[in-house]
Amino acid sequence: MKPLHLNAFDVEDLTVLSAQLQDAVGMVADFAYLPATRRFAAVVNRFRWEMADGKRKNQERVRAGLHFENVLSVKARNIVQDRADGILSLLSVQFEEGEAPSGTLVMTFSGDGEIRLEVEALEAQLQDITEGWKTDNQPSHNLDD
Repeated sequence: MKPLHLNAFDVEDLTVLSAQLQDAVGMVADFAYLPATRRFAAVVNRFRWEMADGKRKNQERVRAGLHFENVLSVKARNIVQDRADGILSLLSVQFEEGEAPSGTLVMTFSGDGEIRLEVEALEAQLQDITEGWKTDNQPSHNLDD
């Protein structure tokens, strides 16, 4: 399968990018703010939702790189940052508009964790960086909670 490569410059683009990142997992150490370049970067194992058809033989995860540009500041809530091997499970990425074109990118994680990126403008990129590998575990969510 061809590696995924997405760019997001507006809310519509970000919605597509977020859908591909739903249930991506990564270690706390794999998320980093690089203030000198105003970039926030992460490496995650994302579930290949574009391949999922309900049959286990078509389920894969792939290592993917994610980065956000124009980052002015970063705030985290309910994420234990001194545990580098802690696992984060990404649920969504959303944009809260500010004074155009600025705003806040909000990454929401299971367990009520959140990373908020204040950005000068929305610019994000997601790219698969390895071959996929088979998994028998398709993520699911209890919607009754």
